Formats: sequence, C-alpha cells, structure tokens
Amino acid sequence: MWKNSDSDYGNISKCLHWLAALTVFSLFGLGLWMVELDYYDSWYRKGPNLHRSIGVLLMLLMLGRLIWLMFSNKPQPLASHRPWERALATIVQWLMIILIFTIGITGYLITTADGLAVDVFNWFSIPSSGKWISNQEDLAGDLHKYLAYSMVSLALLHAIAAFKHHFIDKDTTLKRMGFYHSINTKRS
Repeated sequence: MWKNSDSDYGNISKCLHWLAALTVFSLFGLGLWMVELDYYDSWYRKGPNLHRSIGVLLMLLMLGRLIWLMFSNKPQPLASHRPWERALATIVQWLMIILIFTIGITGYLITTADGLAVDVFNWFSIPSSGKWISNQEDLAGDLHKYLAYSMVSLALLHAIAAFKHHFIDKDTTLKRMGFYHSINTKRS
C-alpha cells in the first residue's frame, strides 16, 4: 500500500521517514568527521562539499515530505496512546521538521557568507545571498552545530519512545512505520 490509511502508514510515508532519518544521522556523522580533517587531508574539501550537497537534498526531501503530510491521510493514533503521548508525538514531529530546515538554513549561511554559491553534486547551484552580518559564518556555524546536536538528541529520544511502545507497551507504534508490517498486513 503506497498511501496512508486510517490505521497504517503507506510506503511513501515510510520511505520519506526512513530516508530522512538515515540522512540526518549520516550528515551528523559526516559533520563530526569532517571538522577534524586537517588542510592536507584529501577529504578536506570533498567532505564539506559532500555534506552540503546531501544537506540540500535533505531539504528537498523534507519539502516533499511536508507536501505529502499536507495532502495525505494521517493514520489515527492507537487507542492505547494517552492524550499527552499524542500531543508530545505531534510536537516532536514538527520540532524535528523545523530543526532540519533551520540546520539547513544555517548551513547555507555558513557556506555562502563568502559570496560563493552552494554547488550540489555539480547538478545545480544555489546562489549566495552574501554576508548579512559580521562573523556570519562563525555565528551560523555555532548555531548549526548546536541545532544538529539537538536534532540528533531529539531523534534518539523519538527512537527510544518507539522502542518503549514496542517492547514495554507491546503496541504497533513501531511496526506501523516498518516495511515488514506492511508485507505481513497484506498477507493476513
């Protein structure tokens, strides 16, 4: 099933969710690694270029995900979920979306402060908006780093909550976002 139903997420939602999660953690790891590179390392320029390109693609993916969220049916929460869990899940989902976009914007401000465009895998470039404030790259860099740590921390808490639902509450919260559940549901 490609579209969401009242009771389950469809494969499009699942693909967007897991692709975004994989990309966020990959970018975080790449970011940690590349800041430790010295000038003479062959990846000194390749790492940041890869990081920026993947970051732009994540922003495009998230735009697609937002459009999908607006126009697709949202599965109903499980009856076992308490009202505060439902509210918290919604807050966390939107906070992660906002964080991803804010991290992307700060990354753009770091990169384009010197007037150069952001090149995305030599496919296209995003023009620079220039330097808006003094020390833009430093301020945006600090914000980028702390927001990235916040995003990964929030994503880990999100995963812990999903595991709590799976192993302690023994409900289908985690299964509804997995592909295995979709295959087994079709066979039933």
